[in-house]
Amino acid sequence: MTDPRFFALVPAAGVGERSGAAGPKQYVPIAGRPMLAHTLAALAAVPRLVQTLVVLSPGDDRFETAVPGFAGWVARVGGASRAESVLGGLAELRRRGAVDEDWVLVHDAARCLLRPEWVDALINACEHDAVGGLLAQPIADTLKAGDADGRVTATVDRRDKWAAQTPQMFRLGLVEKALTAMGAAATDEASAVEALGLAPRLVRASMANFKVTWPEDFELAGRLIAGAC
Repeated sequence: MTDPRFFALVPAAGVGERSGAAGPKQYVPIAGRPMLAHTLAALAAVPRLVQTLVVLSPGDDRFETAVPGFAGWVARVGGASRAESVLGGLAELRRRGAVDEDWVLVHDAARCLLRPEWVDALINACEHDAVGGLLAQPIADTLKAGDADGRVTATVDRRDKWAAQTPQMFRLGLVEKALTAMGAAATDEASAVEALGLAPRLVRASMANFKVTWPEDFELAGRLIAGAC
């Protein structure tokens, strides 16, 4: 039996409705390059990843212009939800030779400040784990629950709370089974795996690995990327 391989899968089929951008946010320029280009460059710098698959919407006609010379795989099989896009990507990985025991690291296109050493830390922590795991950050802020009118309904105990990040690393067979069972309700891969009664490993990462979501996030990401160059 050969050793399991490590693949990255980047779902990039969304439209980024919360970002305020005129088009898909993955193509919005940050520090002179499309957001997605920064994300893919970080993954390309991780030697143990044998290949990166980008999952696009069927009608995407911008990727090749936005990320010229990309050496990975592209599949226009994205769906209406994250789970559908990831499942389409997993099926594409199978078509290209991946098997149940191979590891798949699913990473948000909008986490464009990813650093290769964080990916290496996740692989080191999880490659011999029975379940897999994800990058995450312990919550430092006081958490409030609110109602539809924007009023506080409760203060939530933060002592055991973590903010989930990506990549999220699971074996292909396991994450495929989990997402198929949970469907569109899965907001990330870890929640689907948890629904099977399993406990993914939390691997502490940096708060800089945030997901560019709101309009002000683009400026912040640009300043951080420019400062790292």
